[in-house]
Amino acid sequence: MNNSRELDLSSLRVFVRVAELAHFSRAAEGLGLPKARVSQIVGELESRLGTRLLQRTTRRVSLTPDGSLLLERARALLDEAAEMATLFQQEGELGGRLRVDLPVRLALQAVFPALPAFLDAHPGLQLELSCTDRRVDLIEEGVDAVLRIGPVHDTSLVARPLGHLPMVNVASPAYLDRRGRPQTPEDLRRQGHALVHYSQTFAEREAVFEWQDAGGLLQHLALPWRVSVNNTDAFEAAALAGAGIVQLPITGVREALAQGRLERLLPGFEAPRLPITLLRSARRHTPRRVRVFMDWLAQALDTALAQACRPL
Repeated sequence: MNNSRELDLSSLRVFVRVAELAHFSRAAEGLGLPKARVSQIVGELESRLGTRLLQRTTRRVSLTPDGSLLLERARALLDEAAEMATLFQQEGELGGRLRVDLPVRLALQAVFPALPAFLDAHPGLQLELSCTDRRVDLIEEGVDAVLRIGPVHDTSLVARPLGHLPMVNVASPAYLDRRGRPQTPEDLRRQGHALVHYSQTFAEREAVFEWQDAGGLLQHLALPWRVSVNNTDAFEAAALAGAGIVQLPITGVREALAQGRLERLLPGFEAPRLPITLLRSARRHTPRRVRVFMDWLAQALDTALAQACRPL
């Protein structure tokens, strides 16, 4: 019996990763393999199938027509294999590695305090928790699920809404002593106020103070800025230092407000609440460990946010 053309799932898994990332080095890093070994596995797969799957240049990797066809079939086969691997597991048994990306503040305030109980319930599970405020590409970075704050525009992902974060306007008492305490949005410009600008990529150059009027319509007022940040911790730190006014979720500044290190201004003129969304890939199969973790995360956030988002 000639087995020279039989395929194994590990080779297909390596090929799929290289194809998705269009990069051998990134695929090797994510798989925990040397780059040379990844290249060898793909080369052996091509020899076994008798066709070129990838076009390689010094800068990029692209799929051939045969490679595109195999990628579609390989994904379906790997999904089926993953489903079969958990077919006879007991309900409480979870295993494998799970990678999730979380916003920094929500991770620290809502996820990590509840995490030990989840780990105790599933001792066979390994969690890789990336905590960042930047936009994460699930496919390119090999992330199983991501929690995002703010509007979601990527229609290729499956979105699970989890609620909203109320917003507040704050500044340091020292800053307001210098500039004045506005009573209306018009006072912001008249008194010469500045905003701390938040931009994840620094591509947005205009700083805008936003609020909803009595009819629910979004209003905005462009104001100058001297400091721009791309991280929620830096956002609060700039406000505490007196660099200007910030608009941010109430969960991030409740303690500072209670201690008097920040002062609330213009109540009733807050920016619209920010949606919280849990996102996963739109692939047909979602491993049970991902589904279980997402259900737990939704419950943990619901409990934590009910406390953190109570009115001031």
